[in-house]
Amino acid sequence: MNARVILLMLWPAMAQAQGFAGLGSAVVGFSNPVAGTTFDFPADHGPHPEYRIEWWYLTANLTGPDGTPYGLQWTLFRSALAPEAGEGWSAPQVWMGHAAVTTANDHFVAERLARGGIGQAGVTAVPFDAWIDDWRLHGQTFETLQMRASGPDFAYAMYLTATGPLVFHGEDGFSVKSADGQASYYYSQPFYAVSGVLTLPEGEVPVTGTAWLDREWSSQPLSEGQSGWDWFSLSFDDGAKLMGFVLRGADGDYSSATWITAEGVAITYPDGTFTARPLSEVIVAGREVPVLWQVTLPAQGIDVTVSAINPNAWMDVLIPYWEGPVTVEGSHSGQGYLEMTGYE
Repeated sequence: MNARVILLMLWPAMAQAQGFAGLGSAVVGFSNPVAGTTFDFPADHGPHPEYRIEWWYLTANLTGPDGTPYGLQWTLFRSALAPEAGEGWSAPQVWMGHAAVTTANDHFVAERLARGGIGQAGVTAVPFDAWIDDWRLHGQTFETLQMRASGPDFAYAMYLTATGPLVFHGEDGFSVKSADGQASYYYSQPFYAVSGVLTLPEGEVPVTGTAWLDREWSSQPLSEGQSGWDWFSLSFDDGAKLMGFVLRGADGDYSSATWITAEGVAITYPDGTFTARPLSEVIVAGREVPVLWQVTLPAQGIDVTVSAINPNAWMDVLIPYWEGPVTVEGSHSGQGYLEMTGYE
């Protein structure tokens, strides 16, 4: 059975189960995150097959020579049919990759599906190497990486260098996602400096900018009634950063935030302290999607308007969602990325 057939069996079933993409469905045999766990690097940059779901998720805000803004995404998802690594065709790991480039007028998207165990996709920790087919994010260490991906209408090749430390969300990387206690292990490298070349229909564009890489793994990160999330990664002009999310649920929303100083010191804020209020919506892919937001974190004096550079940044993939670059104005100015899931 080929990888696409397996993935088409797995992912749609997840999408119809509890929580967005089945992430609220209880599972048997897999491990669950535990508070107080100490991370082990560089091993934890690699895969954790005893957990059901995991991702390596990079977004970048880039600028061309004429000042034109671009957004870039590179994502690798691992999902397990059983809590083990396995070998060859018996390996229960399935992989999905997403790549995108966003401009003010266009949003180019590509998706790759692969089977684990046969070399088609995977991740190694030392040296770090994440790949699916010919898409690749790799380097001798996690601090200096090369990245490439391509689709029918785009390609990119980027170089990334970390200029700050890793950041751990929640309680030292134990990130609670619901009032019921569902959680994930979650850390980021939000301090990459980026340079490279985008290849678009009009030609090659040299770009520079910054990138944010999220690492997260769990087995049931959502509660059964949570239908989707609005996730913000914002980089302010003064060097500080903010990660905040709101998980939407039938029994109410759940939020969390991490304030990151310019030096990389992280402060976690619990449910209810971070707010994201939609101000304007558009019809995207037949769905009503908010693309203008008021975001607040009063403890840090944050009251900003977050605006999509391209409101039509819809990821038309197996499990569709919205993902694109944003600008920030108000108490602080800057740029960042917004991801929205569960809009039907």
